Amino acid sequence: QVQLVESGGGLVQPGGSLRLSCAASGFTFSTYFMYWYRQAPGKERALVANINSAGGITNYADSVKGRFTISRDNAKNTVYLQMNSLKPEDTAVYYCYVSRFNTWGQGTQVTVSS
Repeated sequence: QVQLVESGGGLVQPGGSLRLSCAASGFTFSTYFMYWYRQAPGKERALVANINSAGGITNYADSVKGRFTISRDNAKNTVYLQMNSLKPEDTAVYYCYVSRFNTWGQGTQVTVSS
């Protein structure tokens, strides 16, 4: 079955960096767009970034442009989110998502705090 497993979250100080990974299985990964979303406490889940199947086209929420980079390795069935210059307002559970199968990962917690 379709499965997404995120990893790489944790506690980081403001200005720090983290790289999230999402390992996909159960479908032909290289065929589909992939998405990163996040959900902060008390807020709705919101789109952070997406990437096309080949990895050449990306889109970002205004709040993360210039700080976050989405990428993918189709040979490893993995999508990444490199997060730099992290701010306290980036604190959230981060999820990867494949729309074609309406499947979410379990999420990984990112906490930005001094």
